[in-house]
Amino acid sequence: MPVAWWHALPNAITSVRFVLAVGCLFALARAGALEGPERAMFGAWGINVFIVAALTDILDGYLARRWNAITPFGRVMDPFVDKVLVLGAFVFLASPGLAGGEGRGSGVAAWMVVVILARELLVTSLRGVLEGMGRPFPADRFGKAKMLLQCVAVPYAINEATNGWYEPTANGHAIANWWLWAAVIATALSGLPSLLRATTLLKARSER
Repeated sequence: MPVAWWHALPNAITSVRFVLAVGCLFALARAGALEGPERAMFGAWGINVFIVAALTDILDGYLARRWNAITPFGRVMDPFVDKVLVLGAFVFLASPGLAGGEGRGSGVAAWMVVVILARELLVTSLRGVLEGMGRPFPADRFGKAKMLLQCVAVPYAINEATNGWYEPTANGHAIANWWLWAAVIATALSGLPSLLRATTLLKARSER
C-alpha cells in the first residue's frame, strides 16, 4: 500500500537535519583551525546552520504527531540526529581551537561535555531497556527543557569563540556564560526524573 507523501515528510526532514548537523560540525572544525575574518565567517555559518537544524527538530516532531506519521525510523533517527548535533557541537566547543585560542573562547570545559554525555548515555540506556520490554519511555518536559537551553547556549558559545555574529561586550559575555551554565545544570538535573521514572517502571514490572 503506497504511503502518502506527507507521511514521509517528517522522516525526510530528519534526514535533512542530519546533513545540517554534519555541516554545522564541519563549520566548527574549520573555525577552530582558522583566525580572523575566516574564523568569524565559519563561526557565523556554524551558528546559522545550528539554529536551522534545531528548528527542524521542532517541525518534524510536530508533523509526525499531527499526521500520525510516527515510524520506527523516526523514533530511532530523530534522537540520534539530536545527539549528533548537540553533543557534537559541545565537543567541538570544548576543543583547544574553540575553547581557547583567539579571543575569549567558548567557555565550554571538558567536564561540561562529560556531564552532558553522561546524562544522554544514561537516559538512552534506560529508554532502550524499557522500550525493549514494551514500555514506552518518551522524553518528558524536563528533557525538552534541557534541549531548549542547550539549543540557546550553543549559538552563544560559538559566537563567544568566533565572534561569528558580533563581538560580545561584557554584558554579552555574562549572558553567554549564564546560558551555558543553565544548560549544563538543567542537563544534569533532567536525568534525575528520568532515572526515578525508569526505576518506578522497572519496579512495577518486577512485582508482577
